[in-house]
Parts: sequence; C-alpha cells; structure tokens
Amino acid sequence: MNFGDIVTIDFGTPLGSEAGFTRLAVIATADAFLRLRPSTLVAVPLTTTHRTFPSHVAIEPDALNGLDVTSCALVEQMRAVAIERCSAARGNVGPVASHQILDVIATITGMP
Repeated sequence: MNFGDIVTIDFGTPLGSEAGFTRLAVIATADAFLRLRPSTLVAVPLTTTHRTFPSHVAIEPDALNGLDVTSCALVEQMRAVAIERCSAARGNVGPVASHQILDVIATITGMP
C-alpha cells in the first residue's frame, strides 16, 4: 500500500453528514510511515457526488487509478482507519491529485 492508492474501505454507519458505508478512498498516509507497518492509516473517502467545496479534489478516471467515473476526494472527511478495513489497491491517483490532496490537508490543518 502506498500514498495515493485507491482502496475500498468499510467506513461503517455514518452519523450526520459523515461519509460512510463501503466506498472507495485514497490512502493519505505517507509512504515513509507506511513502511513502518502501522495498524491504522489515514484515508480520504471518495464520492461520485460533485459539489463545489474547496476541500474536494476531483479525480478523473484513467488507466492508472482504476476509477470508472469522475470522483471527488472528500478531504475534509479524512480519518484514521484500521488496515484490516482496506482492500488491496485498485490503482493510484497519481502525483497531481496527490499534491492537490496534500494542499487541502495543509489548508484544513493550518500547516504552512
């Protein structure tokens, strides 16, 4: 598993406007940390519902990411999940979307 990989995750039953149920997500844990074989990782849920939120990153389907339709990374809903909740990777979002996700994470968390 690597940063930017797209996996299927069971996020469970949502409360309020949380992303929930079984859906695709982007791994947002750094590769250096993943090499330590953590028991949890940070994931960003995907949706096919498009809204114009500044915290959403659109990802177009291509041969590398394995998506069938344009999806949006719900970066404001990133969360820690157990590795056991994750399927094998079906693809990777690539460097452009990865950097866009990192930029939104930095904005949300107030990192410079």
